[in-house]
Amino acid sequence: MKKILLVDDSPLMRRVISDIINATKEYYVAYTATNGIEGLTILKEHEDIMAVFCDIIMPGMDGISLLRIAKEEGMKVPFIMCSSCNDTNNTIDALESGAVEFIKKPENIYNHSKYFDVRIYKALKAAEEVCIRGYVEPRVISTTPVQSVPVVEESKEIQPVLHAKKKNKSQNYHSKLVALVCSTGGPRALQYVIPKLPKNLAAPVLIVQHMPVGFTASLAARLDELSQISVKEAEDGERITNGVCYIARGGTHLSVASDIGVTKIKFDDSPPVVGLKPCGNIMYDSLHDVPYDEIVCVVLTGMGADGTKGIQELSKHKPIYVIAQDEKSSTVYGMPKAIYDVGLTDCVCDINQIAHEIVKKVGVL
Repeated sequence: MKKILLVDDSPLMRRVISDIINATKEYYVAYTATNGIEGLTILKEHEDIMAVFCDIIMPGMDGISLLRIAKEEGMKVPFIMCSSCNDTNNTIDALESGAVEFIKKPENIYNHSKYFDVRIYKALKAAEEVCIRGYVEPRVISTTPVQSVPVVEESKEIQPVLHAKKKNKSQNYHSKLVALVCSTGGPRALQYVIPKLPKNLAAPVLIVQHMPVGFTASLAARLDELSQISVKEAEDGERITNGVCYIARGGTHLSVASDIGVTKIKFDDSPPVVGLKPCGNIMYDSLHDVPYDEIVCVVLTGMGADGTKGIQELSKHKPIYVIAQDEKSSTVYGMPKAIYDVGLTDCVCDINQIAHEIVKKVGVL
């Protein structure tokens, strides 16, 4: 059983989360702390901690400060952050600072749903993969938007690897749409991609990032501040236009509908798919009849295989081009691996090169 450090100022929350973790029979809470100061002391004294399960708002030293200090001091232990719905900005800060995952605390801890237990288990599994793979954050390359796509000499470390797929090269595509899906590690990965896209990108961008209600608006606002391209949380019924990134609203499936050549966002309130809402497969399924000549599918870091079935079905209806994040730069190499394993990837590359590949494929206005 792998040892977990639980840091939370609430005795009740520590007891409930400890019970959930210990019940997995794979992980157990070996150490507890009431704030970041105590947590840092324990981290320095014990090297057998697989992961830190940490609250964000605490007296003395908060969870984000603990996370940042641990990173600065070279501690490789992955952090899972736990937050209430009111802590959206702090949660985004934590994910940007390198947290592997975050989990929203239930409003009623005495009568929480089984989904909370499942989320904790999945987060621990993601943290364990990070430990096993020894994930190292990608080196940041300039976030200057790609205004053109000249041929440049790239290092072997980040050279895109092309995987040929039979396509009719004589086809002349005129309009394209980018559909991106990501999960664990996604908020940080998006910061390596979206700020590099130019404001005159010749395609709209749909993004499904697995997040609960209340968090995607903050994520969209943060990315919009960092980017030249416009980034917003998707709204039901709004028209999709080039040069705009639409992030699926947490707790709502994002789909697309077309009427007389006009493509609009359409919210889908169907049940979660394998616990996911929004779900990338639903987004891809809605693109079968959209009036775009080609769909550029992008799959970034994440647990599981969301997006693979949707892209497989989409390939039967529309010409597609699939870009997947490589293993080295993925926080969790689940979703990109799944799409690669079914043989649908056209390009596998480092996170720093994803934006370049998107612009090279769709162009600018």
